[in-house]
Amino acid sequence: MRKPSLRQARVGDLLRESLADLLLRKVKDPRVEEVTITGVEVSADLKHAHVFFCVRDDELKEAALQGLTSAEGFFRYELKGMLTIKTIPNLTFTYDTSFDYGSHIDEILDKIKADDEGTH
Repeated sequence: MRKPSLRQARVGDLLRESLADLLLRKVKDPRVEEVTITGVEVSADLKHAHVFFCVRDDELKEAALQGLTSAEGFFRYELKGMLTIKTIPNLTFTYDTSFDYGSHIDEILDKIKADDEGTH
């Protein structure tokens, strides 16, 4: 995968901040109450954005994805008024598995520590 350009990274950061603010202040859908926007990857032409999110409860993943996807038009409309970029990208929402992976690693380390303490 190619490293994003400085412009792509800046637009991605701007989108992440703006979407997080919209979720906090304007979106009323209960399916997205626990959602945290973790990152945004923008295509080279700035027309598509992959928005990564996580939720605390694993059982809320699917509902959160449905809520975010159904609010895409609302997000794009609001972003158009908030941002000064030429084109608001199409948004695709994806669950960010890196937090699950980090939690799994923590569990393994805790188990190793507990086993190690049990043998000493």
